[in-house]
Amino acid sequence: MEAGGVADSLLSGACVFFTLGMFSTGLSDLRHMRMARRVDNVQFLPFLTTDVNNLSWLSYGTLKGDWTLIVVNAVGALLQSLYILVYLHYCPRKQAVLLQTAALLGVLLLGFGYFWLLVPNTEARLQQLGLFCSVFTISMYLSPLADLAKVIQTKSTQRLSFSLTIATLLASASWTLYGFQLRDPYIMVPNLPGILTSFIRLWLFWKYPQAQDRNYQLLQT
Repeated sequence: MEAGGVADSLLSGACVFFTLGMFSTGLSDLRHMRMARRVDNVQFLPFLTTDVNNLSWLSYGTLKGDWTLIVVNAVGALLQSLYILVYLHYCPRKQAVLLQTAALLGVLLLGFGYFWLLVPNTEARLQQLGLFCSVFTISMYLSPLADLAKVIQTKSTQRLSFSLTIATLLASASWTLYGFQLRDPYIMVPNLPGILTSFIRLWLFWKYPQAQDRNYQLLQT
């Protein structure tokens, strides 16, 4: 195998490994819910939005014929669906959670119907689907900024997850390089905010060590 092929395989493997590591950080929430038999401070919306994001990128990867995207997002969608089912099992207010799920899945189905039925040209479908995935991913990476502002206000990082921060940084950097390698801006660009927000979180961990304040429960963002 040529050096370029080895490098490509290593980069693809890094994307798979680090992204699945990022998705698996939800296993701690899963374990907590099963042991406590309640959801406590576990957030539901990140599970749901990540699942929708995985399904969207899975469609993009299938259309593009990219097995790295297919494998990562197929496994990711299965994990997020598992987290959602466990959350629904232990959540006391199931109606609100089911309404959120139905609303977001309805939007997803409408989007799939548009891309697969109303955009017959494959290249145009790939570009429009890639743009949708990119915008959705960027919004997910930027959504925790309000929590970062609260960290600065309270001078406490107890609401942040250090392991998730590291996993997000490594996964975002891997996908940025992967997108650059493929010359695919839809993969490269949306992961740049992930790198930026991860470095901001690491700076906050350095600025406000968790040992300073134990009044906050760990809350994954």
